[in-house]
Amino acid sequence: MNTQRPLDSEPAASEVSAEQVEQYLRTHLEFFNEHPALLAGLRIPHAAAPAVSLIERQVGVLRDQNQQYKRKLMELVQVGRDNDNLHRNLHRLTLALMRAASLGDVIERLHGHLRDDFKADVVALRLARLPADFQTDTGTLPLDASDPTLATFAPFFRAVRPLCGEFKPEQLSFLFGTQAEAVASVALLPLGAEAEIGMLAIGSHDEHRFHPAMDTLFLRCLGELVACALTPYLDSAPPV
Repeated sequence: MNTQRPLDSEPAASEVSAEQVEQYLRTHLEFFNEHPALLAGLRIPHAAAPAVSLIERQVGVLRDQNQQYKRKLMELVQVGRDNDNLHRNLHRLTLALMRAASLGDVIERLHGHLRDDFKADVVALRLARLPADFQTDTGTLPLDASDPTLATFAPFFRAVRPLCGEFKPEQLSFLFGTQAEAVASVALLPLGAEAEIGMLAIGSHDEHRFHPAMDTLFLRCLGELVACALTPYLDSAPPV
C-alpha cells in the first residue's frame, strides 16, 4: 500500500507544535532572510486593530520597549537628583551644626534645616541626658527611663536602627505631644550607639512619606550626625 502523502497536501496540525516552530526559528535566525516573500506576507492578529505585518508588529514592540526604557531611565535620573539633594542638604546641616555654640543653638539649627531643607512637618527630640535647667519651645523633652510608655518602643531600642511607618496613638502622643493628631507617618532615629542619648522623631502629614520598606541609610547618617552634635552639651552622667 502506498502511504505517501500527496505533495500538495498540508501536514496535520498535530505534527508540529508551536514550541517546535519557536525553537526552529530561534536556531535558524537566517530563515526569514532566505524566505523574504514569506516575511512580507505574514500578518499578525491584533486584539484592538486590523492585522499588521510582522515588521510592523516588531516596530510596535520595539517602540513600546523604548518607551519603557525611557521611563525607567527617567526614574533613575530622578533618583539620582533626589540623592544629590539629600547629600547637599546633609552637608549644609553638618556645617550648620558645626557652627552651633550651645545646646539650644544645635536644636534650633536642627529644627530649621529639617523643616526647610528636608520638608519635615513635625520634629521632636527626646533626650536622656538633657540638662535640668534647659528650656525650649522646640518640642525637646527629657527621656525618662521609668516612663511606662517606653515599653511600646521596645523593638526600636532592641534594634537600634531607624524605624519608619505608622505609629500607635500613644507613641505619637509621647513623641509629638499636642501635634500628634496631625502626624500620619514617622521616621524615628536612635541617637547614640545604643540609643543612650535618646531619639529624634521626624513626623509627616503624608502617610506615605515614611514607610517600613524605605531605605534608611540617610536616616542612619542623620542620626549619627545629630548625636555627635548634641553630645558635648548634654550631661556627662548616664541616665539612671
